[in-house]
Amino acid sequence: MKKTLLFRVVYEDDRIAAVDKASGIAVCADRWDDSRERLDKLLAAFLNIEKVFIVHRIDRDTSGLVVFAKNTDIHRKLSAAFENRRVYKKYIAVVRGRPAWKETVCDLPLVPDGNKQHHTIIDKFQGKKSVTSFRLLGSAGNYSILEAVPETGRTHQIRVHLASMGHSIVCDELYGNSKPLFLSAFKPGWRGNPEEEKPLLGRLGLHAAGLFIPEKVTDTLVGGAKMVIDTEKVTDTVSGLTLSAPLPRDMAAVAKQFDKLGALSDNSFLTAGISPE
Repeated sequence: MKKTLLFRVVYEDDRIAAVDKASGIAVCADRWDDSRERLDKLLAAFLNIEKVFIVHRIDRDTSGLVVFAKNTDIHRKLSAAFENRRVYKKYIAVVRGRPAWKETVCDLPLVPDGNKQHHTIIDKFQGKKSVTSFRLLGSAGNYSILEAVPETGRTHQIRVHLASMGHSIVCDELYGNSKPLFLSAFKPGWRGNPEEEKPLLGRLGLHAAGLFIPEKVTDTLVGGAKMVIDTEKVTDTVSGLTLSAPLPRDMAAVAKQFDKLGALSDNSFLTAGISPE
């Protein structure tokens, strides 16, 4: 059986390295269990350098883009850029339910619960400002595919915000349930054998699909791309580095079935292709 790659490098220069990671591997050490395989160590070994510096994190079970710095100066600048919301991030999520909205924003304040599962809770009095914009890409049966753009970077932010709106991410055992997604659950007239059916998606249905790092963040970082950034209603076109990670095969399988059913109002996120394994 062919082994799934734990990560692939999508961009590298003398300052940073960006990777597209698989679901199931942590970005860095877990304070509850530091013996597990971790992405920062694997990447440093792959690049044949002493260490890489962690700029930001995504959950162990989330797939997609993670950026690392190669020196302390770039680490400081990039970390500040993420903290100060100067980096644009885009996620794709497969969720339960059919939102009544086409676009919405959730701004419920969040705070870590401090337990072993890194659980995050909503706290309107002591929680920190947390903002996520959502756009509905399509629905089939009682499931939907969304685009999520977090303006802040709280732990499990997208997961908690979606669960609070009644649309928990598929296979999210912390904020929803761990039940896998089967084709029979949303395809009308499905006639397969229920006892032999394999799930289309059996892990957290969240993927970090895109990042945009403005050129001014590092002074010398040049990606050649331009993006229109709308910050506090002031639109500006800036140069910078655009990074993307196509959907992994399991999430792509779900999205393609939605597309076959004509359930996607926007299928442009599929044109990037499928991540190799």
